[in-house]
Amino acid sequence: MEEKKARLFSAVQPSGIPTIANYIGAIKNWVALQDSYECIYSIADLHTLTVRQVPAQLRQRTVELLALYLACGVDPNKSVMFVQSHVPQHAELAWILNTITYPGELARMTQYKDKSQRHADNVNMGLMDYPVLMAADILLYNAEVVPVGKDQKQHLEIARDLAVRFNNRYSPTFAVPEGIIPKVGANVMSLQDPMHKMSKSDANENAFISMADDKDTIIRKFKRAVTDSENSISFDENRPGISNLMTIYSVFTGLSFAEIESKFAGVGYGQFKIEVGEAVADLVCKIDAKKKEYLADKGYLEGVMAEGREKAYYMASKMLNKVYKKVGLYIPERKK
Repeated sequence: MEEKKARLFSAVQPSGIPTIANYIGAIKNWVALQDSYECIYSIADLHTLTVRQVPAQLRQRTVELLALYLACGVDPNKSVMFVQSHVPQHAELAWILNTITYPGELARMTQYKDKSQRHADNVNMGLMDYPVLMAADILLYNAEVVPVGKDQKQHLEIARDLAVRFNNRYSPTFAVPEGIIPKVGANVMSLQDPMHKMSKSDANENAFISMADDKDTIIRKFKRAVTDSENSISFDENRPGISNLMTIYSVFTGLSFAEIESKFAGVGYGQFKIEVGEAVADLVCKIDAKKKEYLADKGYLEGVMAEGREKAYYMASKMLNKVYKKVGLYIPERKK
């Protein structure tokens, strides 16, 4: 008898073209994880609304992100892929979880403080409530495992706290999710400021590599990457610039840090940056070409969306009905 796989949930926002940080930290791992776990992958479009969006762009980016998932190797026959807003139970469970969440917990969130400063003209309740919706995303599917970057650990802790709090108050209902952090590439840093995370919303376009950048653009950005004055290729946390480039090169080539140091012994930063750029460009351009092939077949993409929605909706409905009964909401009997 085949052993039951643990269930895993993860999501990416369609708030812009993903960077290689999104690819390394999330989508690349998804492909490897789908053989070991029962995987549920979402396009988190509701989360994007905490920051003002251009509606037509958001719709297009949602479709493009699905095409990117497929181009990277996420298989709809192995994993459930769906758009968050297509399954209304996410928002419904978030409301229930709000009733057991304390304002102080949300006000302390590092990401809330950071985004409140960067979007001071649009500090909204959705921005503060983001971790509760994220908790609903996870708990709705009884996910036991969640891949997270270091910056998302706080949000996972809230999801765990809410699961325990609900279970204690109403009886065991939710699995308490565990986080898994990639061994390499959990945090890919800005090419221009390696003390900060790479972000697709960075005002400096040289700070990030987009998954839609062409080869020349990718190599040019790496040539301009900030390093230090030592000019030796060795991994050292006190030298964040070169260490970040080595991390990226390791992920895209499969070489260990020791192998990279040996390969580039005596080689200067200039040549190393070009090599990193070429390794990244080779894969990114292949993925982008596949993505464009999927985008050319709108019918197939809509079919994948519909199938994913149906599977996710079924799982979400079962869990939400259980939650509604636990908290005392009246669920009408279905007509036979």
